[in-house]
Amino acid sequence: MVTSIEIFERYEEIRPRLPAAKFPSRCQSIDNLGAIADEIDVFLLDAFGVLNVGERVIPGAVDRLEMLAELGKQIFVLTNGATYDSGQACQKYLKFGFDLKPHQVISSRDAALSALKNFPGRFNWGVAATEYSGIEELPLETRLLADDPRPYAEVDGFLFLSSADWTDHRQRLLTEALRHRPRPFIIGNPDLVAPREEGLSLEPGYFAHAIADETGSEPAFYGKPFEDVFDCALGAADLAGVDRSRIAMVGDTLHTDILGGAAAGLRTVLVTGHGLFKGIDTSGLIKRSGIVPDFIAAST
Repeated sequence: MVTSIEIFERYEEIRPRLPAAKFPSRCQSIDNLGAIADEIDVFLLDAFGVLNVGERVIPGAVDRLEMLAELGKQIFVLTNGATYDSGQACQKYLKFGFDLKPHQVISSRDAALSALKNFPGRFNWGVAATEYSGIEELPLETRLLADDPRPYAEVDGFLFLSSADWTDHRQRLLTEALRHRPRPFIIGNPDLVAPREEGLSLEPGYFAHAIADETGSEPAFYGKPFEDVFDCALGAADLAGVDRSRIAMVGDTLHTDILGGAAAGLRTVLVTGHGLFKGIDTSGLIKRSGIVPDFIAAST
């Protein structure tokens, strides 16, 4: 099981592949998002580490979102979870008790699938996903990547949506396929890890960067911290008369949520009490990385 510090170090190693951004000179500590309700009109919320950890809802998160909604704030969930589409993700959060409409949930999967429209219609995609990811419903020619080496050799490109069923064997097959014949390599979840009840799970970004290191391939990433998913989220919001200084990206990671939000010209809030950095003094990590949030919140 990897640790938060190991993942921080890995994010720093792959930093040249991430966007550049400008950051505030200092950050302000707050208890929760209610403390900045007067300053922010639109909240873009990461899911894992902000709303939930695995299948456990973060205490107080449901009430906090209800309070912000009552104040007239626009609320969107901006998640790098690409296993399921936004509709399925919305259903998950409804079951958790969050009062969200489908248009309020934007996933990196949406951004990745939108990018595939630029490829020929007969393009055949090998997809890393689960049997429940609904790839058969996509308007694409797809083959689910499993243990059979033939699809890895035969498809025109690769789409990485979920690592839930990914194995070392499948990683070797994909690495060798891209080394032997470079092809488009689309990543629908740039995260290295996600916080779960039992620890940190390895996510598609972790495996994609390993393949890039070994093969020299250049994966195309869709999701935080990359701009496409922020464009999707801001396109769903009513921004008439709203300055970007009154839009906040809220998340639990420096290199995806905070870096991505800052690169998009938004204010940022790092939540430290539940996700990647739970129990860790983040001041040293902020100083080392130079990734400075506008606010550090103990909780959502």
